[in-house]
Order: sequence, then C-alpha cells, then structure tokens
Amino acid sequence: MSSAHLPPLNALRAFEAAARRGSFTRAAEELNVTPGAISQQIRSLEDFIGANLFVRQGRTLELTDAGRAARPLLTEGFDALTRGVALMRAPSRRRRLTVSVAPSFAAKWLSPRLHNFQESHPETEVWISADTVLADLDEGEADLALRYGSGDYEGQNSIRLLDEWIAPMCSPDLISGGDHPIRTPADLAHHTLLHDASPESAGDGLDWPSWLGMRGVTGVDGARGPRFNQSALVIDAAVAGRGVALAKRTLAQHDLSAGRLASPFAEGGVATRSAYYVVTARSRPPSPEAEAFIEWLRDEAREFDNRLDEL
Repeated sequence: MSSAHLPPLNALRAFEAAARRGSFTRAAEELNVTPGAISQQIRSLEDFIGANLFVRQGRTLELTDAGRAARPLLTEGFDALTRGVALMRAPSRRRRLTVSVAPSFAAKWLSPRLHNFQESHPETEVWISADTVLADLDEGEADLALRYGSGDYEGQNSIRLLDEWIAPMCSPDLISGGDHPIRTPADLAHHTLLHDASPESAGDGLDWPSWLGMRGVTGVDGARGPRFNQSALVIDAAVAGRGVALAKRTLAQHDLSAGRLASPFAEGGVATRSAYYVVTARSRPPSPEAEAFIEWLRDEAREFDNRLDEL
C-alpha cells in the first residue's frame, strides 16, 4: 500500500497511545498535546477507515474489535520507527582494527600513545586484544600483532619495531635511603631482587644470576626474590619500592622519565636478543587501516628512540 492510502501519522500515533494507555488524557500527556487534540485525531482516523475504534462508556474506553486487532501492530510499527530514527541519528560505523599485543607492552608502551593515533585517524576504531598467545592472523583473529621475540614467526611477515635491553631498576628512595644504600652491585645482597618470569622473556637468557655473573659479583644470591609472569608487574613492584627489578628499559622508560624509577648503575644495561616486532599475515595483505597503524607505530618508535638518544 502506498503512503497515499495511509491515514495521517499523527492520527495513528494518537490512537496507539490512547489504546495503550487506556485514556485520552494519559495519551495527551505522553504526546504533549491536549486531550481534545487526541479526540480530534482519533475521530479523523475513524472517519478515514469508516469504523469505530473505541466504545466510550462514561469515563472508560473500550477498544472495538477493529481497534483491538490494530493496536499491537501499530505499537510494533512505532517501535520500529523509533529504532530506525535512532540508527539514522547514530554516527556511521567506524572501521575496526584489531591489534593483538602482549599485556605488558600494551600497558606500558602502546596504551599511553594510542590517543595520538585515534586523534589522527578518528575513522578507525582500534580494539586492543592483550594476550601472550599470538593470534591466528590467517584466520582473521586480529589484523596485526605486536610481539616480543626473535621476529621469526612461521608463515607471517614481521617488521622490527624496537630493540630492548634490561637493567637493574628501583625506586630512587631505595638507592639513597635506609641502612643499605645501593652504590655497587655487591650492595644488592641487602635488597630484594625482583624477577621477570614472563614467557616472552625466556628466550633472552638474561636473569639476575646471569647479570651478576657477567659482572663477577659474588655474595649475592641471584635466585632469591619474587617472580612475576608479566614484565609490567615487575616494573610496578619496583616503583612501589618492593625491591630491585631487572627490567626492560623500553617498558620502564615512562616511569624512569617520571622519576618513579632509577637505575642505580650507570653501566648496568645489557642488550637482549629479542626485540619488538609488528607481525602480519603473509596469506593476505594488510588492510588500509592496518597499514596506517603500522606506519604510525614506526613513527612513534623512531620518536621514542630519538628521545632515548637525548637522555
């Protein structure tokens, strides 16, 4: 049926509200009109269809058979119209980009910078999937991944993003305060050692025993102290003054720059075999959104490296 054969929308709306509320007065309150306007609209609707829709008995309203049959359909129709208008008012759907990333890198490096990408690419909605397991990029579980490792991911393309190195780090108060200030590696014997036991760090072969051994330090038990399965947790424990962490410089740099962490030894850093990589599926080209995100990541990484060189 064309719109030319339909009654006015206002008349249908007045009938639906009155039928649902059981009162011209309550329908008028809902639609913000007078009861007289409701009555007039319903009369015009009854004239249009050639049938009564209400039986008026004193102050009560009863629906006729025709009114009773029409009411649920009209209610459903107006609900659908409301949803349709809401969709028209809503902004167009942004293109989604899913990034699989290890939790610590997400928390300490990526998340603090992500607003820069969102500001320059408001049309892209970035979803961060923080997990230590590499997503199946071939199956589309993510558009790209950020991983710490050797860069050799079977069947995938990888781009080296950032190098990493580890160094002892702790709260500045721990270095200079208390009965046992930290001046030399031997002073670590008086402090709790915090260990990064994250799965992605296992391939580095760098831990407290190896670091102490490289420096010929004796009298310090490199095996003691709590272990954390995420690098970010090690850094947070060091910031809280719980001990001295052998921490990743890239992940700890924000806390170092803010003065929440300090490295007690000027030559304490050791480069790791692993690095941070952008990983994409070899089986399919990256989307335009993924390409833009990768280019942004590389710009952020270059800026980060340049700032480190200035420190």
